[in-house]
Amino acid sequence: MSEPLMNTSDNRNGQDEAIYQGTARGSTVSGANTIPGGSPVSRRSTGIPARNAFFCFMAAFIWGTAFVAQRVGGEHMGPFTMNGFRGLLAFFVLLPLVLLRKKARKEREQAGDRNLEPYSFKRTVKGGIFVGLILLVASTLQQIGIMQVDVGKAGFMTALYIIIVPVLSFFITRRGSVRVFTAAGLAAAGLYFLSFSSAEGFAPADLMLLGCAFAYSMHILCIDHFSKGTDAVELSCIQFLVSGLAGTLISLIVEKPVLSSFGMAGWLSLLYAGVFSSGAAYTFQILGQKGADPAIASLILSLESVISAVSGFVLLHQVLTGREIFGCALMFTAIVLVQLPAGRKLQVPEEKHS
Repeated sequence: MSEPLMNTSDNRNGQDEAIYQGTARGSTVSGANTIPGGSPVSRRSTGIPARNAFFCFMAAFIWGTAFVAQRVGGEHMGPFTMNGFRGLLAFFVLLPLVLLRKKARKEREQAGDRNLEPYSFKRTVKGGIFVGLILLVASTLQQIGIMQVDVGKAGFMTALYIIIVPVLSFFITRRGSVRVFTAAGLAAAGLYFLSFSSAEGFAPADLMLLGCAFAYSMHILCIDHFSKGTDAVELSCIQFLVSGLAGTLISLIVEKPVLSSFGMAGWLSLLYAGVFSSGAAYTFQILGQKGADPAIASLILSLESVISAVSGFVLLHQVLTGREIFGCALMFTAIVLVQLPAGRKLQVPEEKHS
């Protein structure tokens, strides 16, 4: 994805499973029990309409192919320039939607609608600043790493955040499931086959992408923290503005970009990553998840990693080795497993102090 779902519901009882299922980078919408704006999604849904499946697949397709755009764009500009300009483009794409939602909310307030979710502009801005800065770190690490490895490998390594989030959540809540830790083991094995191709161990680019996955995990947990009392779309819009401004400022100091050197390929890649990956795909995700089974929707969205490998092969003629393909298969199995309906839970009792 080059960009993110998280819990926007006030009901925290199911938060652990919300963190385990339906997480996607860059967005701020929960696949577990809510849609943007806080409307409940039925947990009794057992399927997904064709229309919703189409929108989810389109989001995954755009995010997967955006890895190619990042790779091509990175040949014409630095990572901070790429992510700075991309964030600003995403901000302007989402801004009209934010304004429409604010207008609709104001009309509902004037009409005395009692079903409005709690909202705090101050909290939304504060959350947007925090998650925007984390997003810049994650996307910059990804951009640096993607320039040194095949985009398919980058896609699968980035997708590790789906495994890391519930593992980190376990250390916070002291609750987990056998399924989550089985998936974590499979992901670790997949990472070994994908990255340890020699006795040298991790290459610098692998460490960058692993750091990217951890940063995206922190991004999702941070979004979950600020989800109560904020509007999901507005929070996302602010995060892109913060990420864009900070990235552009750093690029002017460190990279000193020359716009005339971007070329047609550079500008097209930037437009694809900013407008389609962060704007259109985000909208497709919202439409795809609305009223659909969150587990099935998140499984379709996780096809992003597979599509990144296919697009790298078709568009950039990048071919993964047999060892790397096996590693990708293990990692994708882990991604699917962690998003299946919950099984037996593990709970670590808290220590009692006398």
